[in-house]
Amino acid sequence: MSSSLRRGALAASALAFSIATLAACGAGNNSQTLEIKPDNASTSVGDIKIQNAVVITQPNPAGGGPVAVSATVFNSGKQAQTIESIDVEGLGTAKLSPAKGEKELTVPAGGVVVIGGEGNASAVLEHPDEKSIDGNAQKTTFTLSDTGAVSLAAFVVPAAGYFSSWGPSAIPSVPSESPSESASETATSTASPAAGGSESPSASESPSESASGN
Repeated sequence: MSSSLRRGALAASALAFSIATLAACGAGNNSQTLEIKPDNASTSVGDIKIQNAVVITQPNPAGGGPVAVSATVFNSGKQAQTIESIDVEGLGTAKLSPAKGEKELTVPAGGVVVIGGEGNASAVLEHPDEKSIDGNAQKTTFTLSDTGAVSLAAFVVPAAGYFSSWGPSAIPSVPSESPSESASETATSTASPAAGGSESPSASESPSESASGN
């Protein structure tokens, strides 16, 4: 075989091998493209799979305040499961609140529940043990009624940028007036309510109420 024919045969073989390799990458449920993992915390135990788990702190870590847990929980089983607790290592146990209209934080059979964000269930640590852990990956444990404990390392991020609508509420501001000064003002005021008498301070939204709507 001449050298030119030999080179042509080698080039054709290399091309055929490249095409076969690309086809293998895109074929089947175990293809290499499907094995690319998302850049966030996820894990699965039994019928339960947890994705996008993030611990979201206040925008200003130095200020302390409530911390929220955001995650998506899937249940591939035939039995609904209740999320009984969510614990963040170094911070404590979150207060769980189901979505509006629900009595419990339940992952339906063959369904999914989203924790965090407006209108969804919420998990809030109102008085975390530590104030500044941004940038860490904290062990976060979800305990479910049938599966039991499911743990993963969730990234800790401040409620800024993309996470601003998923984070906890801000700390209620402290009134500038003392109660005695406010009471004295009310007692000495002679203006009628219609003329703009003293106003009562508005109630602050609790961190858990705000986080359940974020």
